Formats: sequence, C-alpha cells, structure tokens
Amino acid sequence: MADDTGEFDLDAYLGRIGWEGERRADAATLRGVHLAHMRGIPFENLDALRRLAPSLEPADLMTKLVHSRRGGYCYEHNTLFSLALQALGFRVVTRLAARVVVGADRRESRPRTHMALLVEVPGERAPYLADVGFGAIGALLEPMPLVVGAEVRDAERRHRLVHVAHRGPLEMWALEAYEEKAASWAEQYAFTLEPFEAPDFEVINWHIGTNPRSPFTQQLYVQRVSAERHLLLHGRLLTETLVDGTVREREVTEEAEVRRLLEAEFGVVAPEGMTLLTPPE
Repeated sequence: MADDTGEFDLDAYLGRIGWEGERRADAATLRGVHLAHMRGIPFENLDALRRLAPSLEPADLMTKLVHSRRGGYCYEHNTLFSLALQALGFRVVTRLAARVVVGADRRESRPRTHMALLVEVPGERAPYLADVGFGAIGALLEPMPLVVGAEVRDAERRHRLVHVAHRGPLEMWALEAYEEKAASWAEQYAFTLEPFEAPDFEVINWHIGTNPRSPFTQQLYVQRVSAERHLLLHGRLLTETLVDGTVREREVTEEAEVRRLLEAEFGVVAPEGMTLLTPPE
C-alpha cells in the first residue's frame, strides 16, 4: 500500500486511543496499538443510517474518528489504522476483502464487503491478520499471525485461523472465534490473500453506506469494547455482555434515551436533528 500518511497525525491518533507505549514496527507494538484502538474508538453507523457513504480520506478520518466524539465502521477504522501502522514504520500493509459469515446460512451467500488488513512485521516469519473494524462480539482484540490452525488468546477472547473449501485458485482462510457458552468455534468471516486497493473499497463503501438493502442503512448499530464488557446497541436492543459471559438486554424506546446512551456509554455524539430510532416492526 502506498504511503499516504501526509494528512495523518500520529500523536493525535495515539492520544485518542490512549497509547503511551513504544512506537516501533514490532509485534508487541502492533498488538498494543491494535487493542488500544479497539477500546478507544467506537464502532458506529450513523453516516450510513443517513444514507451517506463516509469519506475515507485521511484528513476526514482524522476529523471524525480522532478529533470528534464519533466512531465509524470497518472501512474507516481499518483505513485509519493502516495509516497509523505506516507512520509507526510498518512498510507492508495489505487491504483484504472478506465475506462476513456471522448469521449466514452459506458462506457463498455473502459478498466480500468487509475490510481486514494483513501486516508484515519485521523479523517475523508470518504476517499478521489485523482488524480493528469488525462490528461483532467475535472481533479480534489483538492481531494474530497468519498460521493455519494456530489458536491465540487475544485479551479476553480466543481465535484461530483455518482453511476452508471454496471454488477458486487461492486458498480461503476463515477467522473463527471461540464461544464459551456453546463450547465451540464459530466462523466470523472468510477471505483470500488477494490484495484489494483503495478504489475497490471506495466502491464497496458507497454500496454499504447508501444501498437501502444494506444492514447498516436500516438500523442503528453501535458497539464499544472495554476490558470488562462488550456493549452493543442494535436498533432498539441494548445488549451488555460481560467477560464472564453474563448477558443483560433491554429495549430502548425513546430518542432522548438513545442520544444519552450514545454519549454516556459509547462516547458518540450524534448529529443534531438526526432520527436514531427506526419505527418498531
């Protein structure tokens, strides 16, 4: 990926995510900054809910995700993270396109609409799968080496990478998360190592951010991750999942309460005048 960090401010970004550790192109820094980003910047779809494809330009990402009380979805998060990695000295960061499998009956029924990253780390034999923009409880908290069958514990979660069958000349990888309650592995998304470029994701971003059939244009979707819990507001349902597996759910019915929750619990300030709740089905 070309070096396009000219409008990226590393100091401001690291301040936003609360990272005070080393600034080196090594595995420890990659893991630490990845985890800090996951806990520091929320996932949200407020632009797509207004049928707007958010800008992926570095200056606009800095304004929205770093200098404002906003978050974003995968293209914004992982584009911003790739700029940070370049600024930290990681020279080879490749954009990948993945099929999200969560909730699908067949892997092939989903298009490749998710952005993930493959990062080469100096001195390491295998590149790392990095992804700070997956809006699900099975998301990676820390990056993991691209090694078949290797299991990792990333902060409070467990993941592994496997090969899965598919039609095509390239091997297909799948990221799986371990679900403690079910005592089994659950596939999150599948991908090949074919590089995708910025123009590819400009098109995908426009489709996901504006298509009325996109899941992100239909209902509010906001998540925040901490060391203690995963908090999700999906439409009117607020779900809190603690690290011990305890789940608490409740319905939110008032616009004012949603706006208060966004600011107090998710760290997101919604645009004035925006309708946040869709009519109940």
